[in-house]
Amino acid sequence: MKVVFFGSSQFAVPALHALVANGYSLVAVVTVPDQPVGREHVLTPTPIKIAALKLGLTILQPETLKTENSNFKIPDCDLAVVAAYGKIIPQPYLDVPKHGFINIHPSLLPKYRGPTPVQTAILHGETETGVTIMKVDAKMDHGPILAVRTVTIGPEETYQELHDKLADIGAKLLIETIPRYIDGVITSQEQDHDQATFSEFHARMQSRIDWIKPPQEIHNWIRALNPDPGTWTIWRGALMNIRSASIKNYELRITNSQQPGTLCKQDKRIVVICKEGALELGQIQLEGKKEMSALEFSHGHPDFIDSKFE
Repeated sequence: MKVVFFGSSQFAVPALHALVANGYSLVAVVTVPDQPVGREHVLTPTPIKIAALKLGLTILQPETLKTENSNFKIPDCDLAVVAAYGKIIPQPYLDVPKHGFINIHPSLLPKYRGPTPVQTAILHGETETGVTIMKVDAKMDHGPILAVRTVTIGPEETYQELHDKLADIGAKLLIETIPRYIDGVITSQEQDHDQATFSEFHARMQSRIDWIKPPQEIHNWIRALNPDPGTWTIWRGALMNIRSASIKNYELRITNSQQPGTLCKQDKRIVVICKEGALELGQIQLEGKKEMSALEFSHGHPDFIDSKFE
């Protein structure tokens, strides 16, 4: 079977490898153009392009898929597979493959359509999410469902851990689903569009921590938004990245004078007071300095204890 693969981010890499390993003929891999990265704006290929190069596959990088502005044509194929490509695919392209397009989406659709379903599930304190294989139509994450796999979200599980788990599960579910879809064994199910919810991008300026919120909400925030865009606060007038934190079952000795944002040391742990509790700090990074544990930072900065995040 001839397949064209559309993908860009690291989430799509396990699916690409799975298709090759299972004998599918990858006619081409379509990804977005190389993007400028870092302060030097170095043009950097997508993770999918890097993987495709290693596999010796043909790579296509159209600047746009808007048909009135593009000369891009989908190569002759039986099926197109999409995983974290990053662009809506217009209807004229969807009609090209014999069996259409199918997409791997890391949520239990119609919940959390859009670009950040993994982060959004953690932000909202969900205890489960999953992967949906769906047929692609001209609207975002809107097409009928072919297969679903549910996944538990651990209480300390981070975005990166959940992302990688869902990517691997999505690749396996894709390989299980394709032959059943092609053979007509699967009956697709229309989504309940009235129940649809949507995820959004989170900008760096929006990811400052509000210590007045409850510890669980802040913990979800830190788990979901690291490493990108990263969560941060202000200490002594300088930006401090909060890379990780945890909620432990231990008794906190908090006095009424300790306001939200106050830093304390308890039993070799550095905790920060929040509304109705506290959060144990893990890895932190003062602007311009190296990342380290909060306890290690406190050894070099004795004034850290009993100070307060702004």
